[in-house]
Amino acid sequence: MRQRVVITGMGGICGLGTSAPAIWNEMRAGRSAIGQITSPQLHDLKVKVGCEIKALPDHGIDRKQTVSMDRFSLLATIAAREAMQEAGLVSNEATTYRMGTVVGVGVCGWEAIEESYRAILVEGKNRAGIFTVPKVMPSAASGHVSMSLGLRGPVFGVTSACSSSNHAIASAVDQIRLGRADVMVAGGTDAPLVWGILKGWEALRVLAPDTCRPFSADRQGLSLGEGAGMAVLETYEHAMARGATILAEAAGAGLSADASDIVAPTVEGPTAAMRACLADAGFNPEDVDYLNAHGTGTKANDQIETAAIKRVFGDHAYKLSVSSTKSMHAHCLGASGALEMIACVMAIREGMVPPTANFREADPDCDLDVTPNVPRERKVRAAISNGFAFGGTNAVLAFKAV
Repeated sequence: MRQRVVITGMGGICGLGTSAPAIWNEMRAGRSAIGQITSPQLHDLKVKVGCEIKALPDHGIDRKQTVSMDRFSLLATIAAREAMQEAGLVSNEATTYRMGTVVGVGVCGWEAIEESYRAILVEGKNRAGIFTVPKVMPSAASGHVSMSLGLRGPVFGVTSACSSSNHAIASAVDQIRLGRADVMVAGGTDAPLVWGILKGWEALRVLAPDTCRPFSADRQGLSLGEGAGMAVLETYEHAMARGATILAEAAGAGLSADASDIVAPTVEGPTAAMRACLADAGFNPEDVDYLNAHGTGTKANDQIETAAIKRVFGDHAYKLSVSSTKSMHAHCLGASGALEMIACVMAIREGMVPPTANFREADPDCDLDVTPNVPRERKVRAAISNGFAFGGTNAVLAFKAV
């Protein structure tokens, strides 16, 4: 019989708030934080709409560590420290090699890359900053989390574009079930609100000019955001033995690939991932009450995801509560799945489904109950969270009440 893995702590930071409770309060109220980006470095952009963190909290991380951090690593470490504090865990000599971290990242340290380019190409300097390489590497976030919390077990990064968080959490669950760790801190982070990244997304012509309206017939694309979300995972037995508060169970995961197109999604890939997730969790379709959709707000994604949900859930698809919280925290790339994990866990705990904000007009091709604008009270026994990404990589997670 395989190990049950549970969540005992969560941390988060994004435009909605600088802690997991603050983020959930805004999600539950249906308040969107998407708006004009205020960074002075974003010149020459057609779209300056996104979801930025206006001010960082007093995080208490030593300056000796922060000077070698890019923003995406800092956000991950802030969220991880909050999650560990909520879980009531501190590594020590006896536990340090049984505790690890996996952090998903969609891009990397682009703040440091742009600083380097600006210094050399604009300001005429002859060398980059000394910490450019350690700031830029995608695995830096996991390294900084491990250093900040004293985690010496399995530590690595995962990168699969917008599915990175879900892949990281699934990988962390596997480390525990394989016996390599008793505790894993897992989630995702990204800080893409820099000129080069936004310029690239602008070229794809998928950025909304005003805000993100998933599943609404008048949707015009996605909005980008920055943030991080982290969860403390441990075996059920380990949590019970130390008297921890269990928030939810990480019940299963389903992974697949489209193997089709680098940017255009298919129906088959997401369908396979959702079916694999239900099978791994031991769920029947009717066991699921809430589905946190990938729901980016692009025409193609929302239609294809709706079709995939119908294939997997059949008649029960119309009884599901579906929502896209990206309508509030925007698409935070590698962090999105981790922020949506917070939504799923809290929906289970509080019996409240967060809405799809900014919804204005029904789309006949997206005809499921997408919880438009207003949260809904509902008993949520189990929830699944969809993560689909460029490259055709799909990762779906299942959570249930304990």
